[in-house]
Amino acid sequence: MVIAVAVGSTTLGLAVPPFTQHAISVSLPTWRDNVGYEEGEKRIMDSMVSGYPRFFIHLSIQKLANICEQRFGVNGEKCLLCPSKKIADQCRTFVVNRAVLAGTPTHVRLVQYFICPEDSSAQTGQCAELHIVLFPANVLPIAKQFWQHTGLGISSRFAEHCLSLWLRQDKKIPQSSASPPSSPTFRASNKHYSVKQPGARISSTGVSEPPSTTIPSDVLSKDQSTYLEERYGRNLPLSAAAFAKRALRRRIAGVLIRDNVQDGPQGPCAGAQDVEIGPSSRGVQDVNEDDVFLFSTGMSAIWSTHQLCLRARPPAKSVCFGFPYIDTLKILEKWGPGAHFLGHGFDSDIDTLESLLAEESNRAPTKPPILALFTEFPSNPLLRSPDIPRLRALADTYDFLLVVDDTIGNFVNVEVLPYVDIIATSLSKIFSGDGNVMGGSLILNPRGRHYTTLKSHMATYEDMYFNEDALFMERNSRDFAQRVRTIDENTQAICAFLRSRSTAEGVPSAVIKEVFYPRYTTPTNYLRCKLPEGGFGGLFSLTFTSLTASKAFFDALPCHKGPSLGTNFTLACPYTILAHYNELEWAAQYGVEEGLVRISVGMEDKDFLLRSFDMALKAAESAK
Repeated sequence: MVIAVAVGSTTLGLAVPPFTQHAISVSLPTWRDNVGYEEGEKRIMDSMVSGYPRFFIHLSIQKLANICEQRFGVNGEKCLLCPSKKIADQCRTFVVNRAVLAGTPTHVRLVQYFICPEDSSAQTGQCAELHIVLFPANVLPIAKQFWQHTGLGISSRFAEHCLSLWLRQDKKIPQSSASPPSSPTFRASNKHYSVKQPGARISSTGVSEPPSTTIPSDVLSKDQSTYLEERYGRNLPLSAAAFAKRALRRRIAGVLIRDNVQDGPQGPCAGAQDVEIGPSSRGVQDVNEDDVFLFSTGMSAIWSTHQLCLRARPPAKSVCFGFPYIDTLKILEKWGPGAHFLGHGFDSDIDTLESLLAEESNRAPTKPPILALFTEFPSNPLLRSPDIPRLRALADTYDFLLVVDDTIGNFVNVEVLPYVDIIATSLSKIFSGDGNVMGGSLILNPRGRHYTTLKSHMATYEDMYFNEDALFMERNSRDFAQRVRTIDENTQAICAFLRSRSTAEGVPSAVIKEVFYPRYTTPTNYLRCKLPEGGFGGLFSLTFTSLTASKAFFDALPCHKGPSLGTNFTLACPYTILAHYNELEWAAQYGVEEGLVRISVGMEDKDFLLRSFDMALKAAESAK
């Protein structure tokens, strides 16, 4: 199929995908738009209506937080909203501890609020339990770090659920006061996935409140959104959520003999009690659905994995191996004893790691030298794959946990579970594909030497994955494997074309310097874990011989432009500008250049995509 995508100033700030109530990306269609956003340019800020959920707090969450501040706040307190007391306690502990480190000791209050209209039943899921973390306005930037790093805040669908219940309970939604106290502008430390509203002012959650007059043209009403979901067969009763979650865990565990994509009278057939289950296809036959745990976001899965390691093993620093998505490193640094960062992720860095392990073991021979090693397979954005078997051998020798984030590789293409103790995955990406719901998962390897201990500590696991989000994720993921194969094929063709025009292939005067793609980047390590029928994934990055060529290529590429990856449609971004604008030199020393362009390939017609990339390449060649 050929998909025409609008590009240019007309899409700036709109939701990606368009007309999507719970979109997880936002359109930044030109290089200048991305730089302008990072620099807070008014033209950009006044255009924004959406953003990535951990960085932009959805309008429904903002509205709910405003209500909570009015009802429960004192002396201008701000709040974050959490789905459980356990998470609220974690938030409070983080804020208090980080405030002390920042030299601004503070206090934090927790309020538990049960929203249950008289005509509702808690047993049928018609009520909601909300945990409100209240704190002085001056520590809002610290509280916002918790929201960003952990991904544990409430989802936009949960907020809408609370608002609808509140409306039924109180017969009206409390309105904001006519002249709310002003708040200082808050700029998130990793604000590249956050956006502001036209004419906005800073709200209780540290991001902008919606303007009081116009409604952006691509924001759908609840009735419109519901109509579209029902029209395209994506609406299931919330009572089906238990079936949806069971289907998700089975799909991730690889135990479904036939992944039935139909719905039964009670929910997804893949989640039914009588569905046929067999040995896992994940490389460890005895893994089952009980070894899979669902989370509200990919980062909450990674944060929870780190917390599990801290509970189950003796305290020690972790290792972050390779250049990761930035919040993974922040989690390892800000919780627990800290982290060693081996940011290149080369095979030679394993030599450095081995020396580090030996040195730490000599210093304290009675305990493991590190807590755990966290790595991505392959990495984002450089698509480097570590030597997983060698890391496994070191983990066995020095008795540490090996944790792999396989989001980019995905389990259709690669098999890493036999080597690791824990896999953490963002389901928000290609597993979902539609870009309209967040989710994450954690898998324990039942053959791992620490499985019994890890599993026992998961007895405290809380299922905080909101039912409606789970229903969307289950629906979206039914054709996961087929979509991956289409995207793999498209990506391989595009990367072959681009590499044939690069300096890496010895082309004189080429503007493309390097194509970062698992087939070309550390291929030996990738092939060790690649499945026989697997591909090389749908993500690649490009570097150019000049920043001018990078900008021209990006601006001319006719596809959606914005954060996130793993969508069914092609999505590009100037990754280093968005992720590391205030630390360009630091990123560059690990090979993440300022002009790097990251592309997540979609399911569009292959010939259409090749023509599109050819057009962008010609623009870069003309501009160099």
